[in-house]
Amino acid sequence: MAEQYIVGVAGVIAFLLGFVFLVRSWGLSKLKRAASMEFPKENCVNKNGNGEGEGEGEAVGTTEIIIVGAGVAGAALAYSLGKDGCQVQVIERDLNALNRFAGELLMPGGYLKLIELGLVDCVDEIDAQQILGYTLNKDGKEALISFSLEKFQSHVVGRTFHNGRFVQRLRKKAASLHNVSLEQGTVTSLLEENGIVKGVHYKDKSGQLLTAYAPLTIVCDGCFSNLRRSLCHSKVDIPSYFVGFILTNCKLPKEKYGALILADPSPILFYPISSTEIRCLVDVPSQNLPSVSNGEMAHYLKTLVAPKVLPELYNSFISAVEKKGNIRIMPNKIMAGAPHLTPGAFLIGDAFNMRHAITAGGMTVALSDVVILRDLLRPLHDLSDASAICKYLESFYTLRKPMSSTINTLANVLHKVFSAPSDPAMENLQQTLLGYLKLGGVFSSGVSALLSGLCPRPLSLVFHFIVMAMYGVGQLLLPFPSPKRLLDGAKLLWVASSVFLPIIHSEGVRQMFFPLTVPAYYRTPPKGKKI
Repeated sequence: MAEQYIVGVAGVIAFLLGFVFLVRSWGLSKLKRAASMEFPKENCVNKNGNGEGEGEGEAVGTTEIIIVGAGVAGAALAYSLGKDGCQVQVIERDLNALNRFAGELLMPGGYLKLIELGLVDCVDEIDAQQILGYTLNKDGKEALISFSLEKFQSHVVGRTFHNGRFVQRLRKKAASLHNVSLEQGTVTSLLEENGIVKGVHYKDKSGQLLTAYAPLTIVCDGCFSNLRRSLCHSKVDIPSYFVGFILTNCKLPKEKYGALILADPSPILFYPISSTEIRCLVDVPSQNLPSVSNGEMAHYLKTLVAPKVLPELYNSFISAVEKKGNIRIMPNKIMAGAPHLTPGAFLIGDAFNMRHAITAGGMTVALSDVVILRDLLRPLHDLSDASAICKYLESFYTLRKPMSSTINTLANVLHKVFSAPSDPAMENLQQTLLGYLKLGGVFSSGVSALLSGLCPRPLSLVFHFIVMAMYGVGQLLLPFPSPKRLLDGAKLLWVASSVFLPIIHSEGVRQMFFPLTVPAYYRTPPKGKKI
């Protein structure tokens, strides 16, 4: 009865917040419909250029757009722009299939972006696995997070796979276009003249130093980018590392569902990456990272982590840890998207903005950014006025906020909550989240829609945060609000706010919640001479 009362009060607040949300959404959608009339789907056209200029290395000519990096973002963007008729040169440091364990889970929201880009067939023929959600496990309790897919066709689900196979499919698709050139090479620097980027210096596969020219260079060379420093505020935080390895000869407790275990000292994540393999990721704080080479990591995993693993996976977990060369480490980087506007150059993907990888939202944000940038570039006839193009593309940073800020905030907040089990207030937050999800209905479906990229709305995120906090405080006050219970409730609110609000601030309050007040939102395409 008391729990129903708490949920009822939360429901009233939900109604009021929902009304505000609907009014705001109506105004925003109205503006977007008007803006869409200014973006006809006209193809890019070739620009004149003689390929001459000062710089290091031999000049290799001029193209319309240079893309640095052919990962998920770079390859998808190259295909999208090439399909629209642009001449695109892609320079990638390694065109071989990479064996990495980042980018293995594509959320349903990202899958929808693949459909929008015409790249949905790239998840075919790579032994990709369907995923419908997660089981959240803590101290023997379980909550089910199912993606809200009722409104979509049956094939719209999450996908897990080997990242290298997926990227190779994207690259093959891009290279199939006659106006997309895909070349292996390492970009060493941007070619800049009078504050305007004119192209890049790079070394080809044989080591020869070359120079490529283009009126627009788009950098998306991943989290280890050596070019981001000149294009954005490059402060990177590494709160933890993922220790990854592959399990075989086992099955997850619930078919087509990943498993997330909230444990002390680390959250543990499991999901399939093929029909015979399950990826395990153990989150380890940066300050406590054991060494792999001297066996400390294996000992850490077997003694501290293995006892928290689900019984169905325990034996395979131990076998995977003991397998030589199976353990690999990846830093979890967090970097807010804070661009330095640079005429002639643009930065997207993990080179520009990163969030903690625990919610697997990176590819969804990257593909969403590709869609937005493609749509912004479609009406342009002439890229030669670098300053005008730079000012116009500033709207990208506001248009991307609904998706990027929702996923970024959720990922960074959840990691902070999941990775501090020794703090009583954080423990209360974990129990609150588990109980909130078990309420079902709009509560669990709303959180799953945010997590999966199907509801990229910052106000919806704030709504669930407030209602969840109220639910948690209500649970702590039951059955009678004693002084200790009141203090615990106050601590929960304080800790929750101290986690949530700084992350919201770093994402940009104005762009997240008041995009209509940002001047760049109203930018129209520069009027250039059609060639």
